[in-house]
Amino acid sequence: MTAQPFNPQLRAARFLPRTVITARTLPALRFLTKLAAGARRPDAEVVSVDANVSVHVFRPTSARPRSPALLWIHGGGMVLGDAAQDSGFCRGVAEQLNIVVVSVAYRLAPEHPFPAPLDDCFAALRWLARQPDIDPARIAIGGASAGGGLAAALTLLAKERGEIRPVLQLLSYPMLDDRTTARTDIDPRSLRLWSPASNRFGWRAYLGPATADDEVSPLAAPARHVDLSGLPPAWIGVGTNDLFHDEDVAYAQRLRQAGVATTLHVAPGAYHNFDAIEPKAAISRAFAKAQTAALDEALNGD
Repeated sequence: MTAQPFNPQLRAARFLPRTVITARTLPALRFLTKLAAGARRPDAEVVSVDANVSVHVFRPTSARPRSPALLWIHGGGMVLGDAAQDSGFCRGVAEQLNIVVVSVAYRLAPEHPFPAPLDDCFAALRWLARQPDIDPARIAIGGASAGGGLAAALTLLAKERGEIRPVLQLLSYPMLDDRTTARTDIDPRSLRLWSPASNRFGWRAYLGPATADDEVSPLAAPARHVDLSGLPPAWIGVGTNDLFHDEDVAYAQRLRQAGVATTLHVAPGAYHNFDAIEPKAAISRAFAKAQTAALDEALNGD
């Protein structure tokens, strides 16, 4: 992965750091996340699913009796973030598509390594599918970054357990492959916000003791999963200047080879999380439009 110029529409790229989340910065970042959460205007109903899991429920103004739904999983490198951080996205999608959006508050690593976060997401999915106002045959699973990796893993777990059949996996620059941490050919000059150092820390925290190649579960790192057949259609979006670009493109290709209908949206010159940092840029609006169109087709199409 060689350095590439940033898209000129993304003007913040030259000012952003390459690395944000590390073991050293994590305590301060978590403190700031709590402060931000306290300052947010409540925009969702917060519901307890079980002793470990809660969800933020975004219902549209004119909800349907049996509504389609999106289960959304936030990012943060497996170690940071909360269910409210993507409230703007969740509220916007709920209103625009007239669906229910549920954002999961899952436990974080390193205190709670795999499989705890994935188990939490499955508990939220099961809860969502059982709600009387939700159509269990029209549920999509989505997430960004680490949340995208968890969404891919949750889709695999749902297939394995056979209880719920999602209609779409919406994966925004998903964190899929722990083996990327061993790469030495990545030029960090082309990266912003998520670097090889952050990636090593995030995967080490999430995998915990299971760090040896022969011990890593394919449900922890979906790119390791041998059989991708029988999964729901996928939408995968990633920028060319994102550390996850190569693993995301490879996963999309493997899904297609397994017979899974897959849309790959590549944003040229875009860095990690660009659409959240610079949402008004044309490239970010195109990214959001493509996401919404995929959801609309999967959840509201005939």
